[in-house]
Amino acid sequence: MTETAFEIFATAPPGLEPLLLQQVQAAGFAGAQAVPGGVTFPGGWPEVWRANLELRGAGHILARFGSFLAFHLAQLDKRSRKFPWTDTLRRDIPVRVEVSCHKSRIYHAGAAQQRIETALREEAGIAIAADAPVTLKVRIFDNTVTLSVDTSGESLHKRGHKEAVGKAPMRETLASLFLAHCGYDGSEPVVDPMCGSGTFVIEAAEIARALQPGRSRDFAFMQLASYDPDAFAAMATTPRDTDLRFYGSDRDTGAVRNATANAERAGVGDIVTFAHHAISDLPRPPGPPGLVIVNPPYGARIGNRNLLFPLYGALGATLKDRFRGWRVGLVTSEPGLAKATGLPFTPDRLQVPHGGLRVTLFRTDPL
Repeated sequence: MTETAFEIFATAPPGLEPLLLQQVQAAGFAGAQAVPGGVTFPGGWPEVWRANLELRGAGHILARFGSFLAFHLAQLDKRSRKFPWTDTLRRDIPVRVEVSCHKSRIYHAGAAQQRIETALREEAGIAIAADAPVTLKVRIFDNTVTLSVDTSGESLHKRGHKEAVGKAPMRETLASLFLAHCGYDGSEPVVDPMCGSGTFVIEAAEIARALQPGRSRDFAFMQLASYDPDAFAAMATTPRDTDLRFYGSDRDTGAVRNATANAERAGVGDIVTFAHHAISDLPRPPGPPGLVIVNPPYGARIGNRNLLFPLYGALGATLKDRFRGWRVGLVTSEPGLAKATGLPFTPDRLQVPHGGLRVTLFRTDPL
């Protein structure tokens, strides 16, 4: 770890913090702990860069680079003007400021935001813009002003590979955590019989090949004063060879075409196969058993869940008939539809928000 350490915060959807903690620890970040909304761990700017590059399940990486006490707006104004902003922020890069206030004598977020923006402009020469590439997050809690910068920029689920998506797409970050909850570690094949844009299959193939999820995109930290492009470039790793194969299928020919293109852009097109057919025609791949993971349509997404019971029933029948020895993970907002599969789901259920709904990941032991 670097000498100048501060708190790094990796965000996760509520309920998935323990799974993200496992990823953070597996990536070698020491001192990590799960907290509501994510995982914290100490580090410096190189750790921030690597977290953005390597953590598959994090939505954003925040660097909490400074704090001070302020009991009223005049004090906030004075201490904001004295803060060494240009140690972190660049004068030539505009900033957007977001402020929240809780349990503090300073309770007006708008007034606090105005004071900080004025200090940035007048003392540090930093422009303020609503569409700025860097976001400064200011949290005033119990009269302590904590300064964080969103070092990711766009959400980390945007890997830079998925140009074509269908309806209600699964985010890559969420897919990685769901795969982890199903026990997937990159050492077995994965099948998704309702693949959509291919997220589960592509994510599984990337994990098997040890591809860094952030390898193809830019980050907000590249606009900060601390960024060292040569040091960041040296963090790139070599992909791992694998003999595994990954399979997706869908009844929508457009989805199959899009998923295939997405896999090619992600650099896993040679180990991924997408096919066009119905659930009842799903073949068992050759080789050892692995994981079937699927995000079927929900009643809330198409308007009438009664139309979906036959689909879920066909899915369950096909898996029980052809996928003996495989584990199954199924994502749905409707427990009744999961039950319609007839699959022996384990009692533990993972519930998370997704696309404005609360969905549940059901899973089985080997069939």
